[in-house]
Amino acid sequence: MNQSFSGGPNPAGRSIMAFQQGLFAPEPVTLFTDKEGGMRYLPESVPLARAQQWFGEALGNIGWSSHQRIMYEREVAVPRLIATFMRDAQDLPAPLAEAFEAVRALVGAPFNRVGLNLYRDEHDSVAPHNDKTANLVRGEPIAIVSLGATRRMTIRPKKGPGRAVHVDLEAGSCLVMSYASQFTHDHGIPKLAESVGPRISLAFRCYEGPQE
Repeated sequence: MNQSFSGGPNPAGRSIMAFQQGLFAPEPVTLFTDKEGGMRYLPESVPLARAQQWFGEALGNIGWSSHQRIMYEREVAVPRLIATFMRDAQDLPAPLAEAFEAVRALVGAPFNRVGLNLYRDEHDSVAPHNDKTANLVRGEPIAIVSLGATRRMTIRPKKGPGRAVHVDLEAGSCLVMSYASQFTHDHGIPKLAESVGPRISLAFRCYEGPQE
């Protein structure tokens, strides 16, 4: 497994740990731990050929939506396209039925909802955040499968002098985040200065109560 870590002060004064995985790196990597498992990066969780197939199907079959939000007292476009599906939805578009079963088996969690993000190019991003937990099943993890181009995720502690982690999310990888980690860490996908192709993320979650 080819991996490199680099640490040192950043302009904000916080040390940064960077993680890069090689092309053949099947071993799971623990990014940090907590009582529910912390965050783990699982490279090659989906075979490359299948990941490429899923990417093509999702790109063409998903009804992508553009959302707006209020920022600095004006409405701006969310810098990515979005879609959401329930596992029991009728006519679930490919590859979601297959992906649900594969990720449920991989992680061992009863995922029943998936949120998709399409990062069209280097300009699309998501700001540092934690997942909203109000409707999530307490203690169940969140799993993010990456398809398409590699994008770097930044993971930062919400408080204290802890280390920030940067991990390159390659096609076919799965990032597993504990429920507890949503209260201690933020994660985000920053914009890039260099050109990059589209990436699709599939975030699997366990929702409780009636499903919309």
